[in-house]
Amino acid sequence: MEIILTQDVEKLGFCNEIISVKNGYARNFLFPKGMAILATESAKKSLQEKLKQQAKKEEEEIKEANKIVDKLSSLKVVIKANVSEDGNKLFGSIKVSQFTEAISKDGIEINAKFVKLPKIKTLGDYEAEIRINRSVSTTIPFKVLAK
Repeated sequence: MEIILTQDVEKLGFCNEIISVKNGYARNFLFPKGMAILATESAKKSLQEKLKQQAKKEEEEIKEANKIVDKLSSLKVVIKANVSEDGNKLFGSIKVSQFTEAISKDGIEINAKFVKLPKIKTLGDYEAEIRINRSVSTTIPFKVLAK
């Protein structure tokens, strides 16, 4: 089912974005909470007009997002975690909050809603996908080391 998001939804998308979701998710969760509307032809046309008006504002946001991407690409992100006695397995796993904390130490604030991490249960090198803006996303390499 195609829907139009009326607000930012974690791990789904940004406001005024047309996306496809399962029928039950839209009817039972997104619609009742006012997070989305059905993407009918008239709703799509009104969204197009609204987006045209916001295009200039969006250009400035994209410039700012690209500056953040440049800062992120120059970072060497290292997350330290407790490991078990064998020296490779982690106690628990690395969470998004730990990743955003490591980035914020370098002065860059990222909304945790738009960070996707793989399942991390061992030491090593990983990549995090970060959506900064509707049209700007990046992949940041990072390391998980023992404390």
